[in-house]
Amino acid sequence: MVLHTRTMPAERRRTFREQLASGRLLRVPGAINPLSARLIQDTGFDAVYLSGAVLAADLGLPDIGLTTSTEIAARAQQTTRATDLPVLIDADTGFGEPMNAARTVQLMEDAGLAGLHLEDQVNPKRCGHLDGKTVTPREEMVRRLRAAVDARRDPDFLLMARTDARSVEGLDAAIDRAKAYVDVGADAVFPEALADVSEYEAFRKAVDVPLLANLTEFGKTPLLDAVTLENLGYNIALYPVTLLRIAMGAIEDGLRTIAAEGTQESLLPRMQTRSRLYELLGYEEYSAFDSAVFDFTLPPGN
Repeated sequence: MVLHTRTMPAERRRTFREQLASGRLLRVPGAINPLSARLIQDTGFDAVYLSGAVLAADLGLPDIGLTTSTEIAARAQQTTRATDLPVLIDADTGFGEPMNAARTVQLMEDAGLAGLHLEDQVNPKRCGHLDGKTVTPREEMVRRLRAAVDARRDPDFLLMARTDARSVEGLDAAIDRAKAYVDVGADAVFPEALADVSEYEAFRKAVDVPLLANLTEFGKTPLLDAVTLENLGYNIALYPVTLLRIAMGAIEDGLRTIAAEGTQESLLPRMQTRSRLYELLGYEEYSAFDSAVFDFTLPPGN
């Protein structure tokens, strides 16, 4: 039966832990829907990310903490059903007080995720590459993380701490916060909006857990290539909003073309074909289960 993944969440969590311990850089694009998560797997990436900014944008909302933990968990479950890769999710600030963060951890465990990250912004948060962010006192984030650690039931579920302090309090303060977060139980650290290679080096030297490099476009961080990041000793290269930006750019161009030309004919070479879509969806595999599902042939060129 192919309606679901062939692996269980516990297996994917162990795999993610093993990958992070390998010393190899993991390349992790952000999915925009479950089908794109399957395509991320099909093209050979290591894991899938679910960005809070993308999930909010998908609902037509800005990334300012308007989504809820249950909305995000529901979307996560749809995605983990569609891919055998580990899935890491952006859990914002935990959606409230430390007790909310604890509930969020268990919701995300139940959704089949491999891990999540919690950040030290105040709620409502904002995009990590915008000015005007505010971070919580360190002690408050420590309480948030301690609640998350206490709530976790599967020890392989990865709890990552994100700090936005670099842009607010400076690099040294961000490193000090990261150390405090590791001390309270964070398994990995996501230093947001680092400015240059020297800052990446400083973080790697100071913090002895897996580190994530956030390679979001149009932000404060240089778009370092995978070889550079691996040489710097980073564990995850994250492309959180890349697929959304590509897709929305193509959609807008396509709509303008149809509006101007009165037909989509000139867009056909840029489209995913029907046969490729059906291949991703596994139509032929379903036919082995029920021959009535896939009892047709596609005309040439589709």
